[in-house]
Amino acid sequence: MKIECLNLGVLKQASFSLNDFTIICGENNTGKTYAAYALYGFLKLWRQYLPVHKIKKHVDSVLQNGVTRVDVSRYVQKADSILDKGCVNYATGLSHIFASKSILFDDAIFQIKFEQSEFSIERAFQRKIATSNQETILLVDKEKNSNDLMISLLMEKSATDKFPKYLVNDFISNSINELLFKPLFPDPFIASAERTGAAIFRKELNFARNRLLEEMMKDGENIDPMNLLFKSYKDYPLPVKIDVEFTRNLQSVANEKSFITENYPELLIDFADILGGEYTIDKDDTIFFKPKGNFRKLDMDESSSSVRSLLDLGFYLRHKAKKGDLLLIDEPELNLHPRNQCRMARLLARLTNLGIKVFITTHSDYLLKELNTLIMLNGKEPHLKSIADREKYQASELLDASRISVYVAERALVRLEGNKRKSMCHTLTPAEIDEKFGIEVSSFDSVIDKMNNIQDEIIWAGE
Repeated sequence: MKIECLNLGVLKQASFSLNDFTIICGENNTGKTYAAYALYGFLKLWRQYLPVHKIKKHVDSVLQNGVTRVDVSRYVQKADSILDKGCVNYATGLSHIFASKSILFDDAIFQIKFEQSEFSIERAFQRKIATSNQETILLVDKEKNSNDLMISLLMEKSATDKFPKYLVNDFISNSINELLFKPLFPDPFIASAERTGAAIFRKELNFARNRLLEEMMKDGENIDPMNLLFKSYKDYPLPVKIDVEFTRNLQSVANEKSFITENYPELLIDFADILGGEYTIDKDDTIFFKPKGNFRKLDMDESSSSVRSLLDLGFYLRHKAKKGDLLLIDEPELNLHPRNQCRMARLLARLTNLGIKVFITTHSDYLLKELNTLIMLNGKEPHLKSIADREKYQASELLDASRISVYVAERALVRLEGNKRKSMCHTLTPAEIDEKFGIEVSSFDSVIDKMNNIQDEIIWAGE
């Protein structure tokens, strides 16, 4: 998956590819979060932005005959144009994703590209509309390796006249889009940089929700509940809104089990070691942190900033994670000691090897250097295994260099579309990654080198 951006916040022109592990690093105010939020927003909402197909003859056929057949192979041929239209529609809504003025995104372009060979309809597929008593009334079905999408209206002929045409059209159209694009778009989960605040103000968020419910129940008031809920969060970017909602609903989240909990509990033990304890939630929906070796439970405002910043990640790993997800974390190093930043890098590498795609923005030299180690230790030379054994690196943590992509958000010379000469602007520059030497990111090294040079001069210049 290749993403191209133009005039997206400070990013004048940039492109990046989504790998199994994708990193955007760089200085402050260089566009890292713009890229992450724009990608998250599309992956979260792509269904509502893809165009509705005009399939009147199929709608008429299913309403008249109770069945119709759609050859979906022809939609594969125009999948690129379908996706392009969806991206154009999405770009017009970027101001809502970022909770900013629309004028700031008037010239913004956001595009996602795939190779034609990536579009496939070989899988079996089924969707349905059912009544409240679970009786199927509209069914879309496709057998494996078939090109035919069969649509059946399972109700009495006398009732079909009352069945809305637009509902049938939208259902078939959405089924075509789902068949084409769902395998290509991972389900995203985001931990925004605002997650620490969301954790500590969780009680206040619940109180605000209850106040909204009270307003909706007032007699004689003509209140739209969805409008009220929208207004309560309208000043926050979509990723922050969803992060807040996830944190607010942890009690229901805690009723689920992730594939990690069921199959890889040792990873949760390692996470608890980074955390320094475990989260618990009581029947009154209060979140506590129980430090290791301590019988006392702490609530969130008594806990450290690192405990609060890891809250949503901890619940995601234990209760929501599934293979194929895209885990986006804005600054995973937030509030972590350098030692735990390195351990976080190893944890994220293990998640990648378990089948979860990881996308992070970071300022952490420790995190990148630890990922370097995981890449370099993945070689075949005999001495690498002895180093890994001595330093207690596990095979499940080692990374293949081809599975990781790193981009530096920076000002660089770029040839903008329609211009003959290059000009300086904010962009994303791919970093070199070598399986022997790891990731080369000069922006971190130059800062460290300068500090070392100054200190050397302080110590030795007077000698």
